[in-house]
Amino acid sequence: MGGVGIKELFIILVIALVVFGTKKLRSIGSDLGGAIHEFKKSMDAGDKAQSAPPKQITDQDAEFSAADKTGTKPEQKTGV
Repeated sequence: MGGVGIKELFIILVIALVVFGTKKLRSIGSDLGGAIHEFKKSMDAGDKAQSAPPKQITDQDAEFSAADKTGTKPEQKTGV
């Protein structure tokens, strides 16, 4: 009553081989390996993005940000 041992893994492998066949099993393994590789790659990219220093906000960025909030460009006067 512990975990999965060598005998159990062997039985699972034999059943998978009978159900899927050698070509399909090889394809499944390749796809699974590719998915794991892409997952690790995206996790590394996420870690690098989080550790990057924050971007400096310039005056031009602040103008665009103000335009988004008010719906008008900052240099446009509303009202009179």
